[in-house]
Amino acid sequence: MTELESRVKRTFQYLHDHAEISWEETETTAYIASLLKDFGCNVTTFADCTGVVGEYGNFNSNLPVVAIRADMDALWQEVNGAFRANHSCGHDAHMAIVLGLIAKIIADPTLKQQVALKFIFQPAEETGAGALKMVEKGVVDNVDYLFGIHLRPKEETILGHAAPVIVHGANTTYIADIKGEDAHAARPHLNVNAIEVVAEIVNLLGNIHLDPRVPHSVKMTSMTAGGKSTNIIPGSASFAIDMRTQDNHTMNTLTEKVKDIFTAMERLYNVDINIKDVEYVPAAELNDEAIQIMTKAVSTVLGADHVDASLVTSGGDDFHFYTIERPALKATMLGLGCDLTPGLHHPNMTFNQDALMDGVTILYEAVKEVYGIA
Repeated sequence: MTELESRVKRTFQYLHDHAEISWEETETTAYIASLLKDFGCNVTTFADCTGVVGEYGNFNSNLPVVAIRADMDALWQEVNGAFRANHSCGHDAHMAIVLGLIAKIIADPTLKQQVALKFIFQPAEETGAGALKMVEKGVVDNVDYLFGIHLRPKEETILGHAAPVIVHGANTTYIADIKGEDAHAARPHLNVNAIEVVAEIVNLLGNIHLDPRVPHSVKMTSMTAGGKSTNIIPGSASFAIDMRTQDNHTMNTLTEKVKDIFTAMERLYNVDINIKDVEYVPAAELNDEAIQIMTKAVSTVLGADHVDASLVTSGGDDFHFYTIERPALKATMLGLGCDLTPGLHHPNMTFNQDALMDGVTILYEAVKEVYGIA
């Protein structure tokens, strides 16, 4: 094992053991900021949010600016009977890989004048809000190329393979309330049963028909109504609806149809349905040049026969807000094979840590390809 590989694995273990949830990545921010300073980067942190950005290289030239993004936050979930922050989506690995990339770059002092690099350690990917916050901070305003990375489950790709692009779908979640009055269970004519309204919404969701050539789904994922007293007909309820589509146009159509269902239910039952929270992540917007750069990098490191096709997934990532908000960005996300099991977001997710150095080396080759460095 090389010194760099040992360092990357130690960094991963530290980040894994010190997981923090969205917008609370304070220790993670401080830890990475300290490392970035030790690497000789110019470091930016933010007074009103977590996250840290490091700059390295020659920004006083006409060189294109390349940014590499790593997400920082963990999930809050039950692990072996106790709830805690848990890196079951691989963000600890993503951070360790990008920190390893920086270590590899600064090991060659001749590169400093040949590159202009930004390393974006982004908070709150799991809430779908961190990328937008970084855009608001102007982090990508001067960026020409943006690369991301994500570990992939074993059923998508295996150790020693990688895909030059992950084609994420769009995801929208509505959290809504039905507001009405309770009634005695012996007098159902005196109110509208919120549970029946919810049941009707579920039935109507199943009757939404969109272009079958575009993968999509819509379903209710939670519902709460009533209390401890079973002789009360609840007039109010809370519920959540999860919508997924493979492209942004189909998502727009789907969300309008769901809103139409809410409007129809309000009129039919004379209740108020209030959408109190919306979570949204856009589908990927692809850039051929960025994909070609990453394809060549994967081929150089793993071999041409280990370059997988585009990974199409119904999962989402707020990485794509960067290109939605800044369309001139040339961006792609590397899908890294690592024999990940049993799956992303599983509380006991595990992967082969030998893949960490694959990620470091592929991103290193992608950076060299942008700048034409042999």
